Amino acid sequence: MRRVRPGALPRGTVGRTLTSVGAGADFDGGPEPDQAPGTGREAHDSREASRLWHITLSVSGAETPLQEVRRGLEQLAHDHPFLLTSRYANDHAEIRYWEEARDLHDAAAVALRLWGEHRSTSKLPPWEIVGLEVIDRDTYHQRIAEGYGPPPAAPVGVHPY
Repeated sequence: MRRVRPGALPRGTVGRTLTSVGAGADFDGGPEPDQAPGTGREAHDSREASRLWHITLSVSGAETPLQEVRRGLEQLAHDHPFLLTSRYANDHAEIRYWEEARDLHDAAAVALRLWGEHRSTSKLPPWEIVGLEVIDRDTYHQRIAEGYGPPPAAPVGVHPY
């Protein structure tokens, strides 16, 4: 995998591509690869660890044939493999997935670019984002345990409402 600085255009592209914040060695709280276990914890704590965020992105717009919406969402799921589930109708859709990021701001920024940056490559409808929910992993699991919020994203895939 080739790493580039955020906002840099990959070779041979015309527009910006969607980037995700990758996990560092600190994601699981383990030591750096070149660091012996149990040493130098102070340096480790000075960096922010990546976290998982549950994203729910809602889009809406002019009516589009259901087959086109489904095909576009299936292509998005292929292009964006960590997409959990999509629900759709002919004038709106909801996409749920997990994003890895340092904080809520980074996760929300990536989520807000998802639809627009994949619109042409996945042939998605020209709908606008009408809703965004970003919650951390603990909050997601707490809501599910208490019976609040959407049920876990199952079955995985693209489904009509």
